[in-house]
Amino acid sequence: MNTDSDLHPPATEAKVRQLEEQLGMELPPSYRQFLLFANGWGNADDCRLLRVEEIGWLRDVAPSVAESWSAPKPENSWSVPDELYFVYGHEQVSGNMRGEYVSDTLLAGYWDDGVVLLNPHVKTPEGEWEAWYLAPWLAGASRYTCFWDLIAYELRIGA
Repeated sequence: MNTDSDLHPPATEAKVRQLEEQLGMELPPSYRQFLLFANGWGNADDCRLLRVEEIGWLRDVAPSVAESWSAPKPENSWSVPDELYFVYGHEQVSGNMRGEYVSDTLLAGYWDDGVVLLNPHVKTPEGEWEAWYLAPWLAGASRYTCFWDLIAYELRIGA
């Protein structure tokens, strides 16, 4: 896969700042850098990272997706305890996500039959937001400490 050919021209600093103003908060550094390098990636509806003009809170951009994933299910204890939630990598269980965060996530793209989300509820000291790949076949989300880790894994960069 040649990922470079599907990159869109960079977003301007003014456009990124305007998005941050609309959202009411600064974007995580790795995602912000990506947008300033490439204002989105891909052209297929089912596999692309959104352009600045398309990005928004999941509850606003795709309310049905937000609603279906954030509704508590009877078998859920609702909020997953920290010792289960803050596990990343191969030991992570996709069902150990916090459904209460879903509607507040930022929709950053579509990947196959899932969505790429950024979660402002979980931030690193450097300001990175937790990144999710949420898909029905996962029964939850694959979660990463930041946008760059998600993209590196999904594109198998360095593998």
